[in-house]
Amino acid sequence: MMYKAMTIAGSDTSGGAGMEADLKTFQEMGVYGMTALTCIVAQNPNADWAHEIYPIEESVIEKQLATILQGIGCDAMKTGMLGSAELVELVARTIDKYELKNVVIDPVMVCKGIDTIMVPEAAAATKELLVKRALVMTPNLLEAAYLADMPSITNVDDMKQAAAKIHDNGCNYVIIKAGDRLSGSDALEIVYDGKTFTEKRHPKITGAYNHGAGCTFSAAVTAGLAKGMEVTEALEKAEAFIASALRKSFRLNQWSGALQHCAWRE
Repeated sequence: MMYKAMTIAGSDTSGGAGMEADLKTFQEMGVYGMTALTCIVAQNPNADWAHEIYPIEESVIEKQLATILQGIGCDAMKTGMLGSAELVELVARTIDKYELKNVVIDPVMVCKGIDTIMVPEAAAATKELLVKRALVMTPNLLEAAYLADMPSITNVDDMKQAAAKIHDNGCNYVIIKAGDRLSGSDALEIVYDGKTFTEKRHPKITGAYNHGAGCTFSAAVTAGLAKGMEVTEALEKAEAFIASALRKSFRLNQWSGALQHCAWRE
C-alpha cells in the first residue's frame, strides 16, 4: 500500500528546512511526498547568509493543490511557511473543500534567532483560520505565546496554559516544543489532548545543528498519520526520528549545518 502526504511549504535552497526537509522525512518514513510550493528562500553568501524570500503567486499555489488533491489525493498534510493572510485563507478553503482530516499545522511565524513575528497578517490569519482546522499543531515557544495571546512563555506552567488555550480554540492535539529556550539539561515538549498534559523530556543533544528541526519534526508526525497511526504513536516515531537526525547532523558551511535525515536507518 502506498501512503501519501502533502506539504504546503516554502523551498529552502540550502536543502536543510522547508519543503526539502519535509520530502526527505516523508521518504525516509516510507511515505510518498508531494508539495505545493509557497515561496523560494535563497541564502545570500555575500551577505552573511541572509535569507531572501521570493513568494509564489497564489494562483500557481492553487494549481499545485489541485494537482495533488484532485489528481492524486493524500492521507495527511502539513503546512510550513505561509507568507500572507490570503495564502492562509486559501489553505483553510482547501482543507474544507477536500474535507482533509489528518492536518498538521506547523505555524512557521519566526525564524531561528529572531524573536518577532515575521508576517503579522499571516500569523493572525493562522490563529483565526487554521487552529480550528488542525488535528495537530506544533508551535515553538514564541509561536505558542502568540497563538495563546500570552506575552511570553518562560516555564512549564506557561507551556501548559498556552497549550490549553490553543486547544480551546479548536486544535485537537497541541505539541509545544521548548527546544533549547528553557534552561536545564533536557529538551522539553508539552502535549495536550484536551484532557491530559503529557510532559516529555529528552536529553539535549549538544553541538547539534538544528536548522530545519521544526519542519522535520512536524513532517515526521505527518508521515505517521499518513500511515494510519494514532497521534500518540506518530509523535513517538517523530521523536525518535528527529533525535537520530540531530545526533548525526553535520556542518554545511561557516553559517549553517543540516540534519541527517537518513540517520535512523544506521
